[in-house]
Amino acid sequence: MFQRKLLLISLLTTYLGVSGQDNSPYSRYGIGDLVPQTNIFTRGMGGLSAAYIDNFSVNFSNPASFSSFQSFREKKNKRMASGRAVADFGVNVDRRNLFEPGTQNEFQTSNALFSYVQVGMPLRQGWGMGFGIRPVSRVSYNMYRAERLYDPISGNNIDSSITLFQGDGGTYLANWGTGFNVFQRERKGLEEKLSIGVQVGYFFGRKDFTSRRSLINDSVLYAQANYQTLTNFSNLIYTAGFQYRLPLSSKMALAVGGFYRPGASLNARQDRVRETYRYNESAGNLRIDGVLDQRDIKGNVKLPSSYTVGFMLQKFATPNKEGGWMLGADYSVTQWDGYRFFGQTDSVRTNWSLHIGGQWSPVPKRSYFSNIAYRFGVILGPDYIKVRNDLSQFGLSVGMGLPIPISRQAPNQVTFLNLAFEVNRRGDETNLLRENLFRLSVGFSLSDIWFAKRRYD
Repeated sequence: MFQRKLLLISLLTTYLGVSGQDNSPYSRYGIGDLVPQTNIFTRGMGGLSAAYIDNFSVNFSNPASFSSFQSFREKKNKRMASGRAVADFGVNVDRRNLFEPGTQNEFQTSNALFSYVQVGMPLRQGWGMGFGIRPVSRVSYNMYRAERLYDPISGNNIDSSITLFQGDGGTYLANWGTGFNVFQRERKGLEEKLSIGVQVGYFFGRKDFTSRRSLINDSVLYAQANYQTLTNFSNLIYTAGFQYRLPLSSKMALAVGGFYRPGASLNARQDRVRETYRYNESAGNLRIDGVLDQRDIKGNVKLPSSYTVGFMLQKFATPNKEGGWMLGADYSVTQWDGYRFFGQTDSVRTNWSLHIGGQWSPVPKRSYFSNIAYRFGVILGPDYIKVRNDLSQFGLSVGMGLPIPISRQAPNQVTFLNLAFEVNRRGDETNLLRENLFRLSVGFSLSDIWFAKRRYD
């Protein structure tokens, strides 16, 4: 557990071009700091994903949504003659402000990170698939503690010391899934349908923890100590989901949805090194003596189960007449009490989160600004990490969907630039550390006809 003195944070770098060194002490626990698990389209709406249905972006959170990728049928036999493939990708720029309650200490760190790459396509009418890769969590911290050491038996003074704590790593998910309609029919001029989907993902990552201690003495030169543990882990995880859309009128529909991810056991291997060393300017750290050097220790990491349920109420826009809007909410629970790392518990707890958001679209006309979608959202709920007290979380988000004009050489292309800005507060004055996170997300959704049956005269 962190002590107050541990919260003297040393930042190595800030921006270096488009990247920098992130620094979040809470990433020491669990699998690290969780990154957003929705696309940038819905990230502007508070991260809604359970019931969100769209033809022009990839909702990779709920595989049931893959059934909605657009396909076009031949008039005679009603088979799929062509389909619209979607490529969706994004990046984040994060700025984190760290505060130590009760003091004037404030630290800042920034980073630019890859967010996701996803591809979706229809396989036939009412059946589609999606695949891609995205980060799930990030481990990145760098801090030191200055203190006096005492003999635990006699209580006598030993010496002053400085201990540097460093962590690096994170987790990723390469996913493939499929979704299809169980039934569909036209009702009140709109499509009523029930969809289900499954997704398999290869979850992999690493955690590299290092503690380096130096004793400070004017007359005696002590060797420095290094305590390092490197863990790599991976395995398959699964997700199942559903979505049901019910037309309420010719211009309005209600969608409900949910998805469930069972717990998983990851295969893990760990290297443990305990050594003394000295630093050389030209060669770096040079080992003096190895106290412990264990390689390839087998174990497992147990991930918790989770579920999300939600709804989305949508009013469809009418060209040159009426604008449209969406309004929805999601509720998520993750059973972090079941998390284990090589059989050990961690400073984590089962948590929930509530996501509320919406989108407003003006009356679609010929002007560019009338075709922009405006989004907003709220996120609240306790963090899954618990150090001393619960970590409260509260976030606000806004976003926009900007259509990119279509080229005459590619009349079937539909492209959107999606922007989302999030402000998230983590912790309060009762916690050891409080964080304010500012995140700008930029994404592109590109779609085009990927298959068309050719006709010859």
